[in-house]
Amino acid sequence: MFFCAISGEPPQEPVVSAKSGKVYERRLIVKYITENGTDPVTGDKLEESDLIAIKASPDTAPPRPPTHTSIPALLHSLQNEWDALVLETYTLRQQYNSTRQELSYALYAQDAANRVVARLIKERDAAREALNNIQAGTGAVTSRPEGEDVEMGDQEEESGQVLPKEAADQIDATQAQLSALRREKKSTKGGTSAAEAKTFTSKHTIPSLHSSSPAGITALALSTTQPTQFLTGGNDKVVQVYDRATDKVLASLKGHQKKITHVAFREATDSPRLVLSAGADKIAKAWAEDSASGEWAPRGTLRTHKGEITGLAVHPTRTLLALASADRTYSLHDLARLDAQALFRSAPADDAFSALAIHPDGALLGLGTPASTIHIYDIRTGAPVAALTPPDGAPFTVNSLSGLSSVAVWDLRKSKMTQNIALGDDFKVNQVVYDLGAHTGARLFAHKTWEELVRFEEGGEVSTLALAKDGKEVWGSTGREVRIWGLPG
Repeated sequence: MFFCAISGEPPQEPVVSAKSGKVYERRLIVKYITENGTDPVTGDKLEESDLIAIKASPDTAPPRPPTHTSIPALLHSLQNEWDALVLETYTLRQQYNSTRQELSYALYAQDAANRVVARLIKERDAAREALNNIQAGTGAVTSRPEGEDVEMGDQEEESGQVLPKEAADQIDATQAQLSALRREKKSTKGGTSAAEAKTFTSKHTIPSLHSSSPAGITALALSTTQPTQFLTGGNDKVVQVYDRATDKVLASLKGHQKKITHVAFREATDSPRLVLSAGADKIAKAWAEDSASGEWAPRGTLRTHKGEITGLAVHPTRTLLALASADRTYSLHDLARLDAQALFRSAPADDAFSALAIHPDGALLGLGTPASTIHIYDIRTGAPVAALTPPDGAPFTVNSLSGLSSVAVWDLRKSKMTQNIALGDDFKVNQVVYDLGAHTGARLFAHKTWEELVRFEEGGEVSTLALAKDGKEVWGSTGREVRIWGLPG
């Protein structure tokens, strides 16, 4: 008895291939030749003329074709569908075997590449150790090529300073000035009291900012020198400068290829105003304002990082820009020379950075990670100062702990969590801003007592938040709208 090489069943009309010698059901092999033109077993070129019929009984004659309304016609249709299914299953089996072989080759190649990389890293480390031994024996210092990355530990061993002396001196002077000013403000009356904050209500809504597809404001920043102006960044890859007094978009700044993640103003008395932005496209951009015409022109593009920019902050000196990235590094840039190389780029950390903030005095830099840790660095030397890890292991945004339902307040002097504010399981923290009170999403809390003063629920989830300089207004974005809350009247 014969069995078909494709279906594995006894053929009703057996034929044998002159190329492979295999027996097939004529229906199946003819369909296969029509679709592929090869022998399904050997893969050799095969035509219908190469098939030899096997005649067990010369007197056998095929039955008359049934009508389309008869039961035999239905059986014939089902047989054709079954034949097609068998052919498709056979083809898929062949493709599966071919894919397995390709995957095996890829795995072998990757393993070989990993071995080569491991060997090269070992040789590099051995060469560095030999170079250090030679330097230690001769007392010589080997210079590095310009533009080559230097690890933080190497820089500290050579100079103890990661920034130029001029920049470090400026940071020290700014820190002394701001620290003294902050101590004076402790006894200064003004701002917004807790009782006044409880009366905050929705004052103004600016709708339909940015494109409707993809919709959404992803970043917000307020001007300190032009109180009616603010910045927004959106999912539409555009940065907008808006004037609240005239309810007009002053500028739509383009250049990013993916959504905007952060925006900021750089405003200094002796320098032109800058608009700074960072995006998921791994770059940061700057635009400068022409004081005469009010037009904004591109100032520079920073391509320091190889991952999404997850943090952007202007240093209190107004001369430095700090960036954090998902590539596990952070960098410092001179705002006067944005097209030049970064003043400093850190060595890769163990985890990606998810947020960045600078201490109000300008001496410390805080970086949050998805691994539930905030790393505090001395911005002048790059040396680690503290590592803050919450007891419950929730992820961080810098200034505070951002889990799904809590906000933590830390004392940097003791590296200790002083307060954990539970917000409820249905509350998600997108951003935290700290001033005279801590504003979490759409809630306002009093400093020290941590009493919830008011919550803002208009418009739904608040994706980004900003606090007015005098503390009398809270700004937030909901979808394509910017909402302002403040004292009534």
